[in-house]
Amino acid sequence: MANKIYPSADAALKGVVADGQTLAVGGFGLCGIPEALIDALHDSGVKNLTCISNNAGVDGFGLGKLLGTRQIKKMIASYVGENKEFERQYLAGELELEFTPQGTLAEKLRAGGAGIPAFFTKTGVGTQVAEGKELREFDGETYVMERSLVPDVALVKADVADKSGNLRFRLTARNFNPAAAMAGKICIVEVEKIVEIGELAPDDIHLPGIYVHRIVLNATPEKRIEKRTVSASVDAAAAKVEAQAAIAQAAAGVEVPAPVKNTKGA
Repeated sequence: MANKIYPSADAALKGVVADGQTLAVGGFGLCGIPEALIDALHDSGVKNLTCISNNAGVDGFGLGKLLGTRQIKKMIASYVGENKEFERQYLAGELELEFTPQGTLAEKLRAGGAGIPAFFTKTGVGTQVAEGKELREFDGETYVMERSLVPDVALVKADVADKSGNLRFRLTARNFNPAAAMAGKICIVEVEKIVEIGELAPDDIHLPGIYVHRIVLNATPEKRIEKRTVSASVDAAAAKVEAQAAIAQAAAGVEVPAPVKNTKGA
């Protein structure tokens, strides 16, 4: 079996990434993004990239780094609301955007990995999403045809890999990473832990190693918090009693006053 483990993110990208490629980058917001691989992509200097990702990171982190250096010419994404540089480039006509509903984006990647060239969905019918695309009737309903996505390279993040590339993802990182990994012609994965073959129980493997070509260890990712929120502590029992009283009053037609926000300790 060929060795899939590479000593660094730079080494893992060498000979694979090039100008003008289409890349799928896993992650959901800043959760589960391949931080080291994105940094290495930044340092490689490759340009004119089309990036497929749920979102474009934030200013100065994640894919936001590549936007800052103008290495991305087009984004295929479902959410772009946390990046001011993205907004500036798009409104100035400097960045192409293929805005895609989130579920459709996930299915376009999954279908690409499954060898399905296109599929029909109701999502987007009657909106700009469907403009220029084939529409077809099924059982009296209108559907729009979406082409699947098969990127040149997939950069993904997993929690654990064994040496053959079998992967286990952690929590939210499992949202887009497996689909991106399956869709890519070449898949490079960044993991926090590498174990021996056989250490992952078969039922704990979320993606088989057949999809993975290269592995790099990043045991201490930054895992930056995208948006920090703080709430005051709540007495669960008191909150339950208050909620039940409000429901009873509403059922009786009594106007319920708006709750007073507790800002103590916030």
